[in-house]
Amino acid sequence: MELIADILLVAGALGAGLYCFVLSRRLRRFTDLEKGVGGAVAVLSTQADELKKSLGAAREASDQSGEVLKDLTQRAESVAQRLELMMASMHDVIPPEDKTAKPTEPEPVKPREDTGDSPDEHKESATPETAEETSTPTKAKRPGGLMFLRHGRTQNEAAT
Repeated sequence: MELIADILLVAGALGAGLYCFVLSRRLRRFTDLEKGVGGAVAVLSTQADELKKSLGAAREASDQSGEVLKDLTQRAESVAQRLELMMASMHDVIPPEDKTAKPTEPEPVKPREDTGDSPDEHKESATPETAEETSTPTKAKRPGGLMFLRHGRTQNEAAT
């Protein structure tokens, strides 16, 4: 019986040794830097480092462009304020008259001929005969469309 126990003990030890040998080979392949998980981990590690570098560069670029946009926005706001002031000051300015239109000038008064008529008759002939001659010069026209239109507070409150 001792012999059977020794044989079983040796067989178990050989089986465990064989199992350890196979397990060590698998573990060696698993941690191999070129083909196994170790290689995958090494590749992922280098990719993570490259990703950190590119993320840092992208962050710097976005910070720089944010500063540029901030400066441009401030410039645009100041220009908009100046334009509003210019538009407000131009509100009361009347544009020049159209140069293509002929201004209506009254006809010159002819020298008086002494024909012996009464002074009342001469006054009638010196006065203009048509309505066009008696009309006052036309007011200058404003531009056709409005560029900016500001509503008062009462109009804004009524609209909402």
